[in-house]
Amino acid sequence: MKIIILGAGQVGGSMAGHLASEANDITVVDHDVDRLRELQDRLDLRVVHGQASHPEVLKRAGAEDADMILAVTSSDETNMIACQVAYTLFHTPTKIARVRGSEYLSFPQLFTQEALPIDVLISPEQVVTDYITKLIQNPGALQVLDFAGGKAQLVAVRAYHGGPLVGNKLRTLREHMPLVDTRVAAIFRRGEPIYPTGDTVIEVDDEVFFIAAAEHIRAVMSELRHLDRPYKRVMIAGGGRIGLRLARRLENDYQVKLIDRNRERARTICQTLDKAIVLAGDAADGELLREENIENTDVFCAVTNDDEANILSSLLAKKLGARKVIALINRAAYVDLVESGSIDIAVSPQQATIGSLLAHVRRGDVAVVHSLRRGAAEAIEAIAHGDRNSSKVVGRTVEEIKLPKGTSIGAVVRKDQVIIAHHDTMIEAEDHVILFLTDKKRIVEVEQLFQVGITFV
Repeated sequence: MKIIILGAGQVGGSMAGHLASEANDITVVDHDVDRLRELQDRLDLRVVHGQASHPEVLKRAGAEDADMILAVTSSDETNMIACQVAYTLFHTPTKIARVRGSEYLSFPQLFTQEALPIDVLISPEQVVTDYITKLIQNPGALQVLDFAGGKAQLVAVRAYHGGPLVGNKLRTLREHMPLVDTRVAAIFRRGEPIYPTGDTVIEVDDEVFFIAAAEHIRAVMSELRHLDRPYKRVMIAGGGRIGLRLARRLENDYQVKLIDRNRERARTICQTLDKAIVLAGDAADGELLREENIENTDVFCAVTNDDEANILSSLLAKKLGARKVIALINRAAYVDLVESGSIDIAVSPQQATIGSLLAHVRRGDVAVVHSLRRGAAEAIEAIAHGDRNSSKVVGRTVEEIKLPKGTSIGAVVRKDQVIIAHHDTMIEAEDHVILFLTDKKRIVEVEQLFQVGITFV
């Protein structure tokens, strides 16, 4: 696939890294020469220097025969105009744009073929807000990922000392929970993937990914760790786009306090929210945190646009007694570093956003893609089409499907039914098949499995 990525920032650079290793023809456009040079030195791709929305620059990038334009510059206006130019002058089939401003997103009629011809809108702030909200709704989870419209979920938890399954083989899970069907899709031990079998023994600190119907998630989590009590009190540091969205999302179900150091911004936010308490101050001020009873806070979320401020305020909140701390971290190098310390969860905006983008890049009918373990692994929801003659999966049991090494089928969603995959599970046409890949290099082989042959009518 020939893809032009407009913007070599954190999201654009991360996408380029994901796609350049998958036999795609990638061109990156940016006005920052140094950033382009760094990407070209590291990845197998073309670069074009210039303004991303200019017709001549897009032409030099190969827009005349590109399959997709991915506009993820830091400017909403540049992204929107670039998609308009690609549509009008070059008839680019797929146009994806990152649009952050609620001033635009509040008017969906803007984004039609007759107005601004953008096929897919990506709002990183909304993606991150949804991501953090699910973590708060599922105490103890490291990641919570939806499939088939939320009918099935893939959840990552860290196995703690004393958990019922720790020190036991995976096959005993069914003995503990005879009425709940679930599957452990993958285990990461000291950062390395382990392909789970019935004889695999769960160890303390294993990062365990399991899949189950949404209503069974809490029951399965209780087998892997002591079940955390539900959260009630949430403190948010930062009143920017993400902080405000998060407070608005949570204020009806939780006791929410939001801290912003800009007094004028705090006043504006206070007028916007209905129930949340808004404070003007520095979230890294220990005295302020003590005054606001940080020791009784269930979740402290640092979501400012400053990585260092998020890290420092989260560390301080944890030290002063916050039960769980979540920090928004943009720099990839910081993520593993902080999660090995006192910070419980580091959220990477670009990794959360990449899944939304990848679903539109994958070949075959791929409905959902989630990037896991900082891009080392992926979870995919692919839709099976055709019949036994035209498809490599339809009409076959799981054990008959020639899955690439390191790939497993975790579940099948058939209409409203979530079926946990076993060796004898039969795949039917229009099933939503949820796969887990610990080796992302095998993605092309997985895509080919779900492409329908020419015999299909």
